[in-house]
Amino acid sequence: MRLPMFALAAGIALQATAHAQAQPVVAEAPLRAHLSFLADDLFEGRGTGQRGGDLTVRYLETQAAIIGLKPLAGGGYRQSVKIEGTKLLPGSLVRFDAGGKTIAPKTGTEIVFGTMSGKQDVTVDAPLVFVGYGASAPEENWDDYKGVDMQGKILVMMVNDPQPTADEPNRFAGKAYTYYGRWLYKFEEAVRRGAAGALLIHTTPSASYPWSVPANGFSHERFHLAGKGNPVEGWLQEDTARALFAAAGFDLDALRAKAERRDFTPVDLNIKVHAEVRSAVRQIEQFNVAGIVPGTDAKLKEQAVIYSAHWDHMGMDEGVRRDDKSDHTYNGAIDNASGTAALLVMAAEAVKQPAKRTQIFLWPAAEEQGLLGSAAYVQNPAWPLDKTTADLNLDSMNFVGKTSDIGVAGAERSSLYEAAGAVAKKMGLTLAPAIPDLSGAFFRADHFNFAKAGVPAFNVGSAVFSGDGHFTFVKDLEPSRAKLVAFKKDYHQVTDEYRPEWDLSGMVQQAQFTLNLGYAVANAPAMQRWKAGDAFGKVKR
Repeated sequence: MRLPMFALAAGIALQATAHAQAQPVVAEAPLRAHLSFLADDLFEGRGTGQRGGDLTVRYLETQAAIIGLKPLAGGGYRQSVKIEGTKLLPGSLVRFDAGGKTIAPKTGTEIVFGTMSGKQDVTVDAPLVFVGYGASAPEENWDDYKGVDMQGKILVMMVNDPQPTADEPNRFAGKAYTYYGRWLYKFEEAVRRGAAGALLIHTTPSASYPWSVPANGFSHERFHLAGKGNPVEGWLQEDTARALFAAAGFDLDALRAKAERRDFTPVDLNIKVHAEVRSAVRQIEQFNVAGIVPGTDAKLKEQAVIYSAHWDHMGMDEGVRRDDKSDHTYNGAIDNASGTAALLVMAAEAVKQPAKRTQIFLWPAAEEQGLLGSAAYVQNPAWPLDKTTADLNLDSMNFVGKTSDIGVAGAERSSLYEAAGAVAKKMGLTLAPAIPDLSGAFFRADHFNFAKAGVPAFNVGSAVFSGDGHFTFVKDLEPSRAKLVAFKKDYHQVTDEYRPEWDLSGMVQQAQFTLNLGYAVANAPAMQRWKAGDAFGKVKR
């Protein structure tokens, strides 16, 4: 009798062990290992179109195979992203003729510019027209263009949205940022209008980042999905714009004030722009990396939840002398080796315990170049978008420590908010209080392309994107918040490097919450839905 009893006991023990393993658990050790490795100088900043990017893709697809993720329909883990790269060459210039004066701003400190036309040599002579915020928003009864033909003109405009007023405190989402405020929208609208180019007036409050961010971006090779782009586009430093307007007899602040009104009309500044843009242009192929955990339910497995985190950063400065010992590698440890690493650990756990719906782990390429990899995925999805219940994105994760709350900014637009609340409660967390999206964070990460295509999506956690340290840290509240806020000085700088002393308990917590939310969504009876009236509820690709 002892053998059968032993077998029975062993069987019960095995069942208990299997039950114990049923709840996927994110561990810190592999997360830290992936993070430190991906942020190492060996990966050369994971730059788009650079050797470091190729190494990263190879690493991710190898890890996907080791983990046991299923490949895409073609049998591999790569999804092609055709990209056009453009690098400004010496000798390029932008010159303005205003009020009898010739003004030639210094490239890098007073103006940054480039082309997205795909042409190596671009020469433009065009009038400069101030178009306010450059927004055309029918739902806001707002049109900065008023039907004026912009064909062949250079548009100069402000960043951000029309500001709220006492009479209209909620116009353009009040103090929050809308997509109309994003630099990407403004450049896109200039293309739609047939303009010869667009220049954005930079201020740190309106852009939510200092001049160094666009200056660094335009000093590197810039990328976009192959297709039509602006012949000339760039940024003007505010003092440069002020002097330029004054030379033509206009007051920048007075024009800004007029641009806050619905009756604003474009202003021809009587300024002639001469631009000579010389560029190195190349066509390259980058890759999204994706792997699949098939669902277990006979019907629900036809639907999927996506977890995403971009693998790229800004790479290395090119043409550096061998004797130059200064740092020229943009390692991107937080942005976004953190999310890349977290997804690897989450995927390894998901393989062990599949959900009812299919789970897709997606590492998009070229996020830093304008969300290009996720845009390419949405154009050619590995899973039908109408059968994709949600995208949960991780970008620039919490490296400071555990919190008693979790950021879910953007989730309130859909039923994901209620799902997140239920998951947070089970984990002993609260949802971080909603704050105005002053930096346009909802539009700055890969989930946004899914939202534009109609898939409920948000960036989970958002600790670094918030930038104000408002999360409630369990230990050393104020010093921890200060650490989070201090990351602003490292954002898109060579100083975003891995540090062994980081407390990754908060990053583990954030990844665990995202995985738990993914399971809740994957096992839910119904797909997620946008809230009634939300602007993205009707948007499809």
